[in-house]
Amino acid sequence: MGSFNNSHCCIFFFFSFGLLLLLASFANAKVHYHDFVIQATPVKRLCNTHSTITVNGMYPGPTLEVNDGDTLVVKVTNKAIYNATIHWHGIRQIRTAWADGPEMVTQCPIRPGMSYTYRFTIQGQVGTLWWHAHSSWLRATVYGALIIHPKEGSSYPFPKPTRETAILLGEWWNANPMDVVRQATLTGATPNISDAYTINGQPGDLYSCSSQDTVVVPIDSGETNLLRVINSALNQQLFFAIANHQFTVVGADASYIKPFTTSVIVLGPGQTTDVLIQGNQPPSRYYMAARAYASAQNAPFDNTTTTAILEYKSATCPKKCLSVTPVMPTLPAFNDTNTVTGFTTKFRSPQKVEVPTEIDESLFFTVGLGLNKCPPNFKSNQCQGPNGTRFTASMNNASFVLPANFSLLQAHHQRIPGVFTTDFPANPPLKFDFTGNVSRSIWQPVSGTKVYKLKYGSRVQIVLQGTRIFTAENHPIHLHGYDFYIIAEGFGNFNPSTDTSKFNLVDPPLRNTVGLPVGGWAVIRFVADNPGVWLMHCHLDVHITWGLAVALLVENGVGELQALEAPPPDLPPC
Repeated sequence: MGSFNNSHCCIFFFFSFGLLLLLASFANAKVHYHDFVIQATPVKRLCNTHSTITVNGMYPGPTLEVNDGDTLVVKVTNKAIYNATIHWHGIRQIRTAWADGPEMVTQCPIRPGMSYTYRFTIQGQVGTLWWHAHSSWLRATVYGALIIHPKEGSSYPFPKPTRETAILLGEWWNANPMDVVRQATLTGATPNISDAYTINGQPGDLYSCSSQDTVVVPIDSGETNLLRVINSALNQQLFFAIANHQFTVVGADASYIKPFTTSVIVLGPGQTTDVLIQGNQPPSRYYMAARAYASAQNAPFDNTTTTAILEYKSATCPKKCLSVTPVMPTLPAFNDTNTVTGFTTKFRSPQKVEVPTEIDESLFFTVGLGLNKCPPNFKSNQCQGPNGTRFTASMNNASFVLPANFSLLQAHHQRIPGVFTTDFPANPPLKFDFTGNVSRSIWQPVSGTKVYKLKYGSRVQIVLQGTRIFTAENHPIHLHGYDFYIIAEGFGNFNPSTDTSKFNLVDPPLRNTVGLPVGGWAVIRFVADNPGVWLMHCHLDVHITWGLAVALLVENGVGELQALEAPPPDLPPC
């Protein structure tokens, strides 16, 4: 029998101790089981009752609460008349791309009468995310909050708040949103704008037939409360403020940030922001309100304001204060880009972070709208865009088309040919003055299902460049499967000779959705260490409908832990 010396003993001790710590970590982690039923539900808003697609009959849908390290198992049953999927927005889905959710990208849809169980583990994320439908425009009413608390035994890097409240900003149509997008697709024109915005599903006091259902958020004098603000709106960036109260911003997209104070926040669809508020005002009622940030010139938008009420519950509050009309906050003008820029450029990580400095893939993606000429076989009522055209959108002049018969991930995993091509360009095929006067000759993109392939572990930089093809606009660009560092942003055309000096490689914010400035650019970096097919798209759903997207195909690395897991047995068939 061989000897067992002290060095072996030490190695065994540390291995055993590490294993015990790992087992203890797993022991504290939990598995959360939920059932989601997608169904039509009568919902009354703005004096009308509509049959609305919901989850479990709720609008918004149920809030899910977990701890970092926990596993979610959600069985989704589709009892609606439409195909459906659920996307867990911002969850990194490490090796579990089959659970990501975008229809025809990582799965085929859950068809009416069918079900699918999403299974995934939260790893290294704390804060506020959300879930939503990722099939056509079902997201208009199918969404809810996903709150990730610190691991058991851990705490926030700020004093524990007295209360925590999810604030979901939404958008409401007095029509079936699926009919709205179908009509726009038929005509080639822009879809009808919404009729109202909502806070936690309610439009608020400023709309007809809404005041009695206005959401009331409690606070007490002396409290510090955490508001988890989510922009769930389909097509609109939104300003949000509370009368006479300041926000201390402490988190965004399930990552902590260096705290800063502001009187107004702005969120693009898909973004979340965690803020602390103090109960330091005279006990009364104060409006919290949201209205549009609309950056595209001369484009129609829903120019209304949604409200909820912050209500003090303090015993010192006179009873009459509960009948007083709440104080209204001052919100920026709808086109106040300076306020937006001042807000977004304050974001920093709480400490120095490991930003990739050596870059393997340096990509440059133009982002913008376009116009297609009317096809010869189309009637005039099918080409109701400007001058008899049809609206479109693209990245690097490629307008993304979802496959029809297989999901991209299925085609990649099973090596099914003919579903997609890997020739998405790393740079725009044509260089031009992106934010200047763009020639109409390049307004029409090329349609196709193109992906860009990345090797596992490659260090990636993407310059996202806005364009003035048809019009410039702020685009909230969301990347599935990853967080990324926003290392710089600016206006005009990105200039690598001068703008690289603006790069923050010390403490940039970690996000999953970046607001691409109107007529400007943003630079992001990440390491491609999660295998799968990941959609990168504008979170204005009208734009993704027109093709403003690309899919990034990240290949497997070496060994099982760097490879995509096998598809689950109940993956919906195509």
